[in-house]
Amino acid sequence: MTTSIKLNNLEMQSFIRSGYVVIDPGLSPDFHRSVFESIDEVFETEGNPGNNLMARIPAINEVWDDPSVVGALESILGPNYYMHPHRHCHFRPPHSEGQVLHKDGFSRRRHRTRWVLAMYYPQETTLDMGPTAVVPGSHYYNTEDGGTAGEEIPLSVPAGSVAIVNYDIWHRGMENRSDRKRYMVKFLFLRMEEPRSISWEDNSQISATNGEHEAMLSAMWAWHTNIKVDTSSNGSGDQSIEDLLQSVVDNPEPNCLDAAYLLAQRGIEAVPSLVNGLMVDRGDSSPSGEVSYGRLASADRPEQIRRNISYALTAVGKPAVPALIDALTHDEWWVRDTAVETLGDIGLEAEDAVPYLIKALGDESRQVRRHASEALGITSQTGSKAVPALIDLLRDNDEVIRRNSVLALARVGSNAHEAISALKDTLSDQDRYVRGKSLEALRRIGTLEANNVLIEDLLTSRWCEITTKDNLF
Repeated sequence: MTTSIKLNNLEMQSFIRSGYVVIDPGLSPDFHRSVFESIDEVFETEGNPGNNLMARIPAINEVWDDPSVVGALESILGPNYYMHPHRHCHFRPPHSEGQVLHKDGFSRRRHRTRWVLAMYYPQETTLDMGPTAVVPGSHYYNTEDGGTAGEEIPLSVPAGSVAIVNYDIWHRGMENRSDRKRYMVKFLFLRMEEPRSISWEDNSQISATNGEHEAMLSAMWAWHTNIKVDTSSNGSGDQSIEDLLQSVVDNPEPNCLDAAYLLAQRGIEAVPSLVNGLMVDRGDSSPSGEVSYGRLASADRPEQIRRNISYALTAVGKPAVPALIDALTHDEWWVRDTAVETLGDIGLEAEDAVPYLIKALGDESRQVRRHASEALGITSQTGSKAVPALIDLLRDNDEVIRRNSVLALARVGSNAHEAISALKDTLSDQDRYVRGKSLEALRRIGTLEANNVLIEDLLTSRWCEITTKDNLF
């Protein structure tokens, strides 16, 4: 087996800061030309193959097996990452209009890198052919004002290039002003294990994160490396917690993020004020006597305020867990929901919250239940405590909850062996992504029983693509 070629420290820091990296797989020009021709033929005869890309153009798998691509994905997502069953081919015909800047990951809006898009270009993509444009660093912004404020960078790349981008990055397909077709195949990859150590090439050339968003980028580096950052002289000590919390609502959005991560550097001292800040909503009045509430409650975008406060609490980590557990019983669903999301984002340091997240699976709010099922896959990876509750959710009427639950079981992996029988049933779920993730969960459980279920499914699935009513033999 060929050893993967991993990113180095400087390349990882660049990815954390900018949200993208371009990889040159070691495949021949003839290979990429052949893939282009195969894609073009499928489009001409069948249309966009969508999720069937791998089945219709199997050679694409060689791209994802390339040592440079594998190494980059391992560096960013850690070992044992997962190729999501969703994939899509983007076609930009000659003389076609471009897209507006957008982000695909609006349902997540997290700062820690657990999802990436990998975009493969089988042909040289020049500026006039409608390349993908990205806004470096925009994956940290949720508002259009923040995410589109930077200068976009066109990914004008040689044939065969793979761009790996944070799922939340603001991007667009530019207009194709040429007479040539432009194809790009897009795959989605997920982190399945929380960082335990550095997963890239450590060449000991770690550069400082000085400059814009220093506190935020230091927090991201600390999470990826699982090395705590010394914040004893961080520059936030001359600002009160109340002043920093007030700054969380300031525009533009970059200022809010700076304040949130400076608050995080104050550690447990800031937790009570931060958790109180989660309780802002839609102009509702706040309890009297709380200095931090006044301006928060009158803000135009309370959801965004809670999001920024959630980033701060996530960066605080384990010291914030008890207060977030208490918030799970708050009367307002949006407080419980943000608390659940934040505990999930904290990850393994929030393992003490697992029993309370299991209880949240019965919350009256569907949103809370959705996020609780997702959070359990991250916080409970090291044991089987959440498995029975996740099994029960595989029969939930909400397909998002079923998707989240089966992905959570995949993340739990070998500790989820008691879910095998239930996963066998979900292989026939009406939702295609539940079915796809069930296969992955069984693969990661990895017992003989799980493997037998996989083999049985393979033997009974549709395997002959050319069998039709007109061609039976």
